[in-house]
Amino acid sequence: MDKLKKAIHQFEDAILLILLSSMILLASTQIFLRNLFDFGIVWADPLLRVMVLWLGLVGATVASRDNKHIRIDLLSSFFTKRTHEIIQCFVGIFSAAVCLIIAWYGMQWVRLDYLDNLVGVAGIPAWMLEVIIPISFALIGIRYCLLAICWGRLYVQSFKPEQNQGSDLDEHSKARDQQSE
Repeated sequence: MDKLKKAIHQFEDAILLILLSSMILLASTQIFLRNLFDFGIVWADPLLRVMVLWLGLVGATVASRDNKHIRIDLLSSFFTKRTHEIIQCFVGIFSAAVCLIIAWYGMQWVRLDYLDNLVGVAGIPAWMLEVIIPISFALIGIRYCLLAICWGRLYVQSFKPEQNQGSDLDEHSKARDQQSE
């Protein structure tokens, strides 16, 4: 399981690196061509917009793997760690539900564009450009389901202090403690 997890993380990181590098190269080339030769690549700007979408959504999946999404955390300092764990569990369930709903409807959208044979940028089928939406939201939703389970287990284990030693949830427990500081 750790090998699969590591492979997924490396794949996400590689996609981010390739996308960002390609975007910088394409945008720089476009600026260079426009300023020096008064012409540009016709499909570059629309492709850059699609690449920004992909970069943002892949970046969101990377942020979700370590629970590093932006959050509004005004009240957590008023709660005990035990209460904070159960609140995190419910937040994780809600986040997962929202992401999985978006993934479902995103897949319906991609399917419709596939069936309609819509063409996007530079002759690329539109569904290929949009497929990142359901994939990324599904992955984020799955990750938040798993995090909610971990937070729920931490909450339950907090009632049994003798069983907390050597738990497989130590990584999430340390992450939770760092976030609450």
